[in-house]
Amino acid sequence: MNLKSTLLAVVTIVLAMEAKGQVGAPQQVQTATRSASSESAQATSREGYLGDEACGACHQDTIESYHRTAHYLTSRLPAKDSVLGSFNPDENILKTSNPNLFFRMEASDGGFFQTAVEGVPPYVTSRTERFGLVVGSGGKGQTFLFWKGDLLFQLPVSYWKDVGWVNSPGYRDGVAYFDRPVNSRCLECHGTYFDSLAPPINRYGQTGLTVGITCEKCHGPGREHVQRFKSKSSGTPPDPAILNPAGFSRDRQMDLCAWCHAGHGNPILPTFSYLPGTPLDKYLELPQFDPDAPVDVHGSQVELLKKSRCFQSSRMTCLTCHNVHMTQKDPAAFSEQCLHCHKAESHPKIKQPVANNCVDCHMPKQKTNLIVFNWNGKRVSPEVRNHWIKVYSQDETPENPTKISN
Repeated sequence: MNLKSTLLAVVTIVLAMEAKGQVGAPQQVQTATRSASSESAQATSREGYLGDEACGACHQDTIESYHRTAHYLTSRLPAKDSVLGSFNPDENILKTSNPNLFFRMEASDGGFFQTAVEGVPPYVTSRTERFGLVVGSGGKGQTFLFWKGDLLFQLPVSYWKDVGWVNSPGYRDGVAYFDRPVNSRCLECHGTYFDSLAPPINRYGQTGLTVGITCEKCHGPGREHVQRFKSKSSGTPPDPAILNPAGFSRDRQMDLCAWCHAGHGNPILPTFSYLPGTPLDKYLELPQFDPDAPVDVHGSQVELLKKSRCFQSSRMTCLTCHNVHMTQKDPAAFSEQCLHCHKAESHPKIKQPVANNCVDCHMPKQKTNLIVFNWNGKRVSPEVRNHWIKVYSQDETPENPTKISN
């Protein structure tokens, strides 16, 4: 998620959702400061959660826009429009460095399947597993999970946008491996709710799960909010009984984003029990980096942003540049936020054109070392936007930052 250039000293943008019936800051802070124990119990019980359909009655435009974002699409059930890899003949095969092993992807009315075929005829063995969940919006790629009873595992073949079918990140090329368990912390950042039945760490209930990041992930349980607005006799209820991150303090806004954008972390309380608006450090122990240690660009956006002079010299948060209810990809639109504090004319070299794109120079896309996969005999990593806003040397800035490179 985020931001821009050298020394942004301002801005806490409150997302203007009040016209849609959302809350003001005083009520938000009051609602968000309930006791951690009661919040944990409420979030874990899921009794107050209704799903996005309930939000659509009053917030239809916001719902339609949000459902096109990478957050909402970060996990889905497998379907024709959610699995992006090609199943066409000659495009559905992944060859490996082992000449006696290949993977075949197949689609039928019964679902989507991945088969490992190994050996030399007539001594050939195969294993087929069915896609159970799709993880990743497809902006960079997707990986796929399969169920074995109530146990959840990662499939050995993933999809990457600029490449096609590839070995899943971290998997050895030339090996058919189906035994990587999927832990609940991974699902916490790629879904709204999964019912963990651990042990073992990858055991879940298959009913009641909520894929994708839905409204209540950030706004909290909506049942009471819906009831109050349905039953109001006149005017707007004084307490709308819903959380609005725009009204959170700066620290609580950053905590909400850090929940999934500040490293893997170690859960202190059960996963999926965190409630927005409360201190994250009661629920999750995040990695503490040495000030001079390198921080990977994947999943550490909050930590990188906090290293930025712009962040340290202002009241900015992730919401300063990000409206999470819509898809945002235009660097020029992000650069408008920089101009709240920086004048284009003051740039010593570029002058006026700087207004069109501060981002690619001061927040370049860089390769991650945390997602590495083998493809066509090469080790390949996608590039992720670095959220440390600063002046980069020419060596640090990719010449063509939008492409996956070897």
